[in-house]
Amino acid sequence: MIKKRRKLLLMIGFVMLVIGVGYGYQVYTSATNTLEKMHEPIKRDTTIRKEAISVQEKDPFSVLLLGVDERPNDVGRSDTMIVVTVNPEDNSMKMLSIPRDTYVSIFGRGEKDKINHSYAFGGVEMAVNTVESFLGIPIDYYVKVNMEGFKDVIDALDGVTVENDMELTHGKYHFPKGQIELTGNEALVFSRIRYEDPRGDFGRQIRQKQIIEAIINKAANISTLWKYSDLFEAFGDNVKTNFTFSEIVELQKAYSDVRKNIEQLRFEGRDGGFIGDYWYYFADSEEVQTLSNILKEHLDLHTYNESVGL
Repeated sequence: MIKKRRKLLLMIGFVMLVIGVGYGYQVYTSATNTLEKMHEPIKRDTTIRKEAISVQEKDPFSVLLLGVDERPNDVGRSDTMIVVTVNPEDNSMKMLSIPRDTYVSIFGRGEKDKINHSYAFGGVEMAVNTVESFLGIPIDYYVKVNMEGFKDVIDALDGVTVENDMELTHGKYHFPKGQIELTGNEALVFSRIRYEDPRGDFGRQIRQKQIIEAIINKAANISTLWKYSDLFEAFGDNVKTNFTFSEIVELQKAYSDVRKNIEQLRFEGRDGGFIGDYWYYFADSEEVQTLSNILKEHLDLHTYNESVGL
């Protein structure tokens, strides 16, 4: 009887092992195929980063998150621009939203315009170079997300939970103050609200960063792996990045704890006005330099003295 029970347990263990290996291989294959679909290197025209960095060596690095509003027969505009810096030594992350209407020099065009127009003029490369020049820090990686497809990623995660700091209503959507759970479509609306919030674009930036943080935390949960098929499909259809597969694997292993220590940075200034028929946000040069220095220090660029470029 005991021998039969041992054989049964061994058989069950062997079957579970086979299933686990097969499932792991399936996940790995799907992840590889998805990353190949997502991977889009870019050319760099700036020389701010003096030395090459290595995710494998746990170097601090920066990422530009671009939320792009892409529609048929339209090149699209970057609806969202968030700079993220990651420092593995102190397991921390900083996130800085750049107001979409910020009046800056557009890299490579010799003219000033809204910073979010840099994507429309020259795609990811011009957007990255413009942000890099504006803040005076190196932008090592980018992640571009199609905002319309943004909801697919959240739905694949079975929604996200955020702490809403202000009661808001937009059309048929009502978001009470406090902890709320959002579907993909609700999260998209929540992240785009501007006119119903007295803080305007600044309030919208807060909500966007809340949702990104919620996605990071939800996606890091091991139970999410069981939804890998839906997740990979959503990412593959809606995300482009210059991260390689090996770098993303390394991020999961060595940088996973940084999500527990995220500091939200923002522009406090409210100076804006019209030039002709268009409204622009005029960033205070001292504030830009202060934020730039915070990010440089977080990237361990203590001796780097590149000035910001408004």
